[in-house]
Amino acid sequence: MLTRRQLILGSGAMIASGTGLGGYAYAIEPYRLAVRNYSVRPRRWPRGLNLRIAAIADLHACKPWMPIERVLEIVARTNALGADLIVLLGDYVGSSRVTVEPVDHGDLARALAQLRAPLGVHAILGNHDWWDDDSVQRSFKGTPRLQRAFERAGIPVYDNDALRLTKNGHPFWLCGQGDQWAFYGQRDRKQHRKSAGYLGRDDLPGTLAKLTDDAPAIMMIHEPDIFADMPDRVALSLAGHTHGGQVQFFGYAPIIPLRYGHRYLYGQIQEGAKDLIVSGGIGCSGLPIRFGRPPEVVVVDVEA
Repeated sequence: MLTRRQLILGSGAMIASGTGLGGYAYAIEPYRLAVRNYSVRPRRWPRGLNLRIAAIADLHACKPWMPIERVLEIVARTNALGADLIVLLGDYVGSSRVTVEPVDHGDLARALAQLRAPLGVHAILGNHDWWDDDSVQRSFKGTPRLQRAFERAGIPVYDNDALRLTKNGHPFWLCGQGDQWAFYGQRDRKQHRKSAGYLGRDDLPGTLAKLTDDAPAIMMIHEPDIFADMPDRVALSLAGHTHGGQVQFFGYAPIIPLRYGHRYLYGQIQEGAKDLIVSGGIGCSGLPIRFGRPPEVVVVDVEA
């Protein structure tokens, strides 16, 4: 799905960085798009409730690496997957070290609002979406501007919230955690959970308290570290943030932005009666390169 503009950018990068692995990591792999399929059979999942979920994580939309035109291509590819519902797992805005020019929040929200699924499109925010709003960072309160753009476009954003959905007469809960790295300041610690040196908005007990019956629960989280505290009440958790390492050499990722390291880096993880899927994401953070972990849309088929 390379466009002519991306090909020109990539060609220039190849010349600038030389041939070989560096050129591939800069000019080729970031522009690929794979579909990664998982089949999950949670231990506490009712018979007859078969559910297909498509997940998009870590777009890091910015120019020139992830312009709106490419976001729309990803939207079209996702719409073709036949998902019952689509989840957006955070970090939609570009990393400051990668961004040459930001994309308009309204344009990004309107592009993602073209996603279509019978049970809807549902979002949480990531750390970069919180860090993107200086006024929220200074005051430790308020709604990030990206969330406001999403809600104007009709995309609900979950912040320690839950919604009861039904498919073919079978109910289930879709939950979304507040971000664990929402604030990079050090003030007002008593009102926020501290995680990995950042202050978070996550409230797992408060979110689970909103489940009013015993229907199975799916949890959207950005940073997967919180899965260590996830009770068996939650059948499946879906996470992003890690980019699957973004750069991997023979299975080794030199940079892992997690408290638990490789434990929740990528893929399908089962602990006890609960399952976790960590997406490799789509965009880039830190540097505009990917190697050994191409961009991906995740499809999860949940079956009894």
